[in-house]
Amino acid sequence: MDDLIEDLLGIAPGSPLAELRRRRPEALRHAQGAYRELLMPDDPGNVSHAERAALALRVALRENDAALAKHFRGLLEKAGAQEAIMLAEDLSAAPMEGRLAALLRYADVVAARPAEVSQGTIDSLSAMDLTPRDIVAVTQLVSFVPYQVRLIAGLRAMLEEKTA
Repeated sequence: MDDLIEDLLGIAPGSPLAELRRRRPEALRHAQGAYRELLMPDDPGNVSHAERAALALRVALRENDAALAKHFRGLLEKAGAQEAIMLAEDLSAAPMEGRLAALLRYADVVAARPAEVSQGTIDSLSAMDLTPRDIVAVTQLVSFVPYQVRLIAGLRAMLEEKTA
């Protein structure tokens, strides 16, 4: 996968939209690099790749982007993480305790009500053996997926305009 966004949208190499995106190679490089580093870092710390994919799936679903959600669900399916998929898709029946459920609830707060993140919130994440680096990575991931959604929406609109 050279570029997740282009893969999801089916933007053909050499097409006018692909060429337009290549006018800012640093933007492409940084966006794809951030995706790799936030979702699949070589050293995931205390937040597994599956937990990261579940967080990304949760946010993509909150943002109503079916293509991105399908991508993250696929990562979890490859990892055999069916329980993570179920939790990310519906936390209503999840037990209040449990690390993944707590991380997904944290993602919801960061995405919908960031002002409610308090020192107590951070302390509860630390109590789950998350280091400050882990907490920052989770927060960055939860913030990165809406950026991807907005980018996809803009490019999707450009594709639709071109075909109209």
